[in-house]
Amino acid sequence: MDVCSPLKPDSKLKHRPLTPLRVVRGVICLVVFLSTAFMILVCFAPIIAVILRLLSIRCSRKAISLLFGIWLALWPFLFEKINGTKVVFTGDTVPPKERTLLIANHKTEVDWMYLWDLALRKGSLGHIKYVLKSSLMKLPVFGWGFHVLEFIPLKRKWEVDEPVMRKLLSSFADPADPLWLAIFPEGTDYNEEKCKKSQIFAAETGLPVLSHVLLPRTKGFCACLEALRSSLDAVYDLTIAYKNQCPSFMDNAFGVDPSEVHIHVRRIPIEDIPESIADAASWLTDTFQLKDNLLSDFNTRGHFPSEGGGGGGGGEEELSTLKCLVNFVLVVVLTVVLIYLTIFSTVWFKIYVGLSCAYLATATYFEIQPMPILDFVKATCVCNRPRIE
Repeated sequence: MDVCSPLKPDSKLKHRPLTPLRVVRGVICLVVFLSTAFMILVCFAPIIAVILRLLSIRCSRKAISLLFGIWLALWPFLFEKINGTKVVFTGDTVPPKERTLLIANHKTEVDWMYLWDLALRKGSLGHIKYVLKSSLMKLPVFGWGFHVLEFIPLKRKWEVDEPVMRKLLSSFADPADPLWLAIFPEGTDYNEEKCKKSQIFAAETGLPVLSHVLLPRTKGFCACLEALRSSLDAVYDLTIAYKNQCPSFMDNAFGVDPSEVHIHVRRIPIEDIPESIADAASWLTDTFQLKDNLLSDFNTRGHFPSEGGGGGGGGEEELSTLKCLVNFVLVVVLTVVLIYLTIFSTVWFKIYVGLSCAYLATATYFEIQPMPILDFVKATCVCNRPRIE
């Protein structure tokens, strides 16, 4: 079985055929997901991401985590219950609600979405944040959500990204704030052409030549460790593989792929990660060499080592269908009420929605995050305090 090699002409068939029923269901899912995201954002973001943040960043983040955690739970419901994709967890069973840095390989454009399946099981779905390329912030509606959720956008130029990244990371350093920060050190998704370039670079620089992952970029990972080490419990090393073939976003939406997602989890206590930048970078390279071996083994056997049977696999429980349905109904009913208010309520509510859209678009484009009033006053007082020579 091939994990994610270039597809041959006879391997382009999806795991499930794209029937008219799947097309209709996929369109309905996209409409539901987009409309619920839009209405929740425009109706609640000004309250919890602006007004509440002006009073307290911690309270604002708690409200955002609760509200958007409910919405994000729609995706594991789609993957596992509607599409029937089997998500198999192997390796370490991690404790709930730790503050952690997650590193994962990047096989396809939707790897990051399957981290939600693990986060939901650990009660941390609303606390997950990503380091992602800045172009994704330009996505309609979803880019607004990424901004409200405080994802870290990178332009892949370290001299530009470093100050932005360190500033945002410093705001996550409070150990009292729950955090799952996910980073994909390869910096881009895997394909054969990128793999060949990575192998050439590795051979020229004396680094491991990898076949199933790209050589990791270490600066972002080391910056995360440097800024957050004192407040983290562990690093989660996740290795992701797919049966049949790597899915695209539309494959997920229409339920044609993947048949199975396998996620191998290693929990490394933060004190076991080297402290020096050079040693931490070497550790990350060694970790990706281990990932390469795991994916090679998956390629041969069709599963990761110590794969569990039944349920979610690897000691993780299967998602409750009832809880997923209740959450889905709650989100849909809330969205219907908000749509009704927008259309049939007073003109002031329509003005509120319009201003909210304008704010979200502006704040996302200019990367604006309100500062709490008390912090602003303190900063102003410090700046205006006369210097004593």
